[in-house]
Amino acid sequence: MISTLNPDHAAFRDELRAFLHTLPRRLTEKVRLGRTLAREDYALWHQLLNERGWLAGPWPRTFGGAGWGALERHIFDEECALAHAPRVLPFGITMLGPVLQKFGTPAQQRHYLPRILDGTDWWCQGYSEPGAGSDLASLRCSARREGEHYIVNGQKTWTTLAHYANRIFCLVRTDPAAAKPQAGISFLLIDMTSPGVSVRPIVLLDGSSEVNEVFFDNVKVPVENLVGAENQGWTCAKYLLTHERTNITGVGFATAGLEAVRRIAAGQVANRRPLLENPAFALRLAQTEIALMALATTNLRMLSAAAAGQAPGIQSSILKVKGSQVRQAINDLMRRAVGPLALAFPSEAVEGANDQHPPGPPEAAAGLRQYLNNRKLSIYGGSNEIQRGIIARSQLGF
Repeated sequence: MISTLNPDHAAFRDELRAFLHTLPRRLTEKVRLGRTLAREDYALWHQLLNERGWLAGPWPRTFGGAGWGALERHIFDEECALAHAPRVLPFGITMLGPVLQKFGTPAQQRHYLPRILDGTDWWCQGYSEPGAGSDLASLRCSARREGEHYIVNGQKTWTTLAHYANRIFCLVRTDPAAAKPQAGISFLLIDMTSPGVSVRPIVLLDGSSEVNEVFFDNVKVPVENLVGAENQGWTCAKYLLTHERTNITGVGFATAGLEAVRRIAAGQVANRRPLLENPAFALRLAQTEIALMALATTNLRMLSAAAAGQAPGIQSSILKVKGSQVRQAINDLMRRAVGPLALAFPSEAVEGANDQHPPGPPEAAAGLRQYLNNRKLSIYGGSNEIQRGIIARSQLGF
């Protein structure tokens, strides 16, 4: 969406495009057609990026990153989405990495950050619980200290890709008697191969099971796996959530999705004219594009502030709300564009069983799967209702 770049940024974009052109077609086709990516697919993508030094582009160079500024991050996200590259899994790179860099001990930084980059450790996020979603401070998963270990008991839910992960960063309650619920929470790193850890899949509306329940039954965790001070994990949690909510914005995914809508609408005929020329549809498309342009500009401002050393603040809540709304609007445009083909497809057809595709444009199945799956965007990472409350309290004093 950026038409004019300085020579350095233009050269970076050209280098990135040339690299993306070399990606295995089987990988990009999986993304384009909305099929489930295996752990090996993500591992290959991360490996290829790490070899170029781009896996953790925004990280400081001292921690193995490329020290990207706002514009490099924007270019990377947009070009990868347009090329149908997989997403970079955020749990280690976008979430835990910045937390360790700010709150971790030197020993934790030396041990864990390189393992995130080389793929030795695959992380998932242990925040939400059955009774603690947007009201995260009410979590009950407990960690009781016994000597040089914590004994963890409880449950986490909606844990994305836990079935791929070998590590989980968790919020646990270490002081159940604390006056404020936030004051008794700690941030703990847990090996998922430890005795007592079990994972159960949750089947979603689109037939996939990318999220899971995770159970802890007397799991022993070394005390050195505590990040920050005991009972001060809420500070780490809030810092991580600002990065997660910014990541949900998904400007690159939205840009690619809007391009797909245009392609499909141009080929769909209604009343002997392309749907793209239908005034009502064209108006919806234009309104969504304007909202996306405003979102991209705001996102760049926030990324610029972050590159200057400022932690994301209230802007992350604003971006989370607007980003989820724009992406859901694009998903709805796709549903409208394919018309009767928007009837739900069996998950086997979406996954391309027997190399058969549902009728209609090949990208239609992917778009419709995203329509179903992306209903979550306005819920996870703190629901949009919660984000509006945060914005009101911060800016209006309510």
